Amino acid sequence: MAAIDLTGGTSATTRRHSAPRVPRDQTTRHFARVGWGFSAPAFVVIGVFTIFPILFALVLSLENVNVTANGFSLLGGTLNNYKIMGESSLWHHALWFTSIYTLVTVAAELLLGTLFALVLERLAAGRGAMMALLLIPWSLITVISAELWSYIYNPTYGVLGEFWHAITGGSAPNVLGYPLSATIALMFADVWKTTPFVAIIVLAGLVMIPEELIEAAEVDGASSWKSFWRVTVPLLRPTLGIAVLFRVLQAFGLFDLPYVLTGGGPGTSTESLAMLGYNTMFTNIDFGPGAAVAVSTAVIVLIVCLVFLRAFRQQVGRETLNA
Repeated sequence: MAAIDLTGGTSATTRRHSAPRVPRDQTTRHFARVGWGFSAPAFVVIGVFTIFPILFALVLSLENVNVTANGFSLLGGTLNNYKIMGESSLWHHALWFTSIYTLVTVAAELLLGTLFALVLERLAAGRGAMMALLLIPWSLITVISAELWSYIYNPTYGVLGEFWHAITGGSAPNVLGYPLSATIALMFADVWKTTPFVAIIVLAGLVMIPEELIEAAEVDGASSWKSFWRVTVPLLRPTLGIAVLFRVLQAFGLFDLPYVLTGGGPGTSTESLAMLGYNTMFTNIDFGPGAAVAVSTAVIVLIVCLVFLRAFRQQVGRETLNA
């Protein structure tokens, strides 16, 4: 006979035994279906705007493409597009320029972003306002940022020209008119815009480091410099790795900044791989080799990403074992 409490309901024991149990596997499947349902729109967008263009470019790179006034047609498979690309001096220069550009800008942004993050982490007041100011360059659309720097670099009416005239009394040089200075100008504009992104990522890693570890190192007699290198930097390695990975992927796909600021010039000195693929396909109307350039860029980025992720996983594994 079921026990009845004074309020007229069944006891807790009776309710526990009478409630139907949902199998654990069924609950897991239910949450999995809900998760897939919420993720489906994102997967559709990625598939339509990312996966499909890559696959379509791969098909074009392996086809003999005939372009006419009425469109284009595929005349059969060929590897000649990759042969043309591999023998092109433009592709070799674009690969070299993109690689050097990525290496220099990512290194500079990592150094400056870490310095800014250390300053922000130690601010007792006004951190929010400083972060808001720091994020202004990052919040600007790259095209607008490039137009801004184009005005600054202009030798006739640009801000840089005014400073040069005030200091030297002479006319300002055409910074974007020479290969080396144009490359440096591009790098400077990129570092100015993207350093806040790295700083915010590094700051997130800094605030997660327990203060007890830093205090323990100082109690043991470690100086601030030694404490930074022996305690802070090792704990920041995963965060720094994520920042470097994101920046390498973004920098290797460089397109909009040189497209607006230099147009790939002077000559082709600042033409990146992305610009080369665009110009080959839509300026020269040569779809096959242009698609081959695009595919080669995607493959290089994929290889770099896989190597980096493998090294990052091994590093995290070693730190876990040491902990």
